[in-house]
Amino acid sequence: MNVESFNLDHRTVVAPYVRLADTKRLPAGDELSKYDIRFTQPNVAHLEMPTVHSLEHLFAEHSRNHSDRVVDFSPMGCQTGFYLILQGVWTYDEVLDLVQATLEDIVTATEVPAANEVQCGWGANHTLEGAQQAAATFLAARGEWSTVTA
Repeated sequence: MNVESFNLDHRTVVAPYVRLADTKRLPAGDELSKYDIRFTQPNVAHLEMPTVHSLEHLFAEHSRNHSDRVVDFSPMGCQTGFYLILQGVWTYDEVLDLVQATLEDIVTATEVPAANEVQCGWGANHTLEGAQQAAATFLAARGEWSTVTA
């Protein structure tokens, strides 16, 4: 199939993990890397939508404090994780360090950035506590992030 994740057997993966999902070389020569940041076990558990929404805002904002090469951080429709798109070539350890530093920021955040009706399309649909709990759970499994399949 054309979509990389549709070719992934979701029954064999073990969340949480960080997985290089795809790389693209653009016509001008720039390279993009897409990482699958999987928080919950597919088809077993999912993140509640206010938690997903708040993690999206928090990670998008705080990750850019650690790198100017963050292109996007987007939620998966299945609510089990996110896609992190980065510009340029990164080592796997550099990506893990970026994810860890950003999640540590989320755990200590005092608010969800742009969680209001002026800056967000559903400003009331947020939970700082839910995002922090999900981030803390993901961080606690740091030693398991590189294991994608059982």
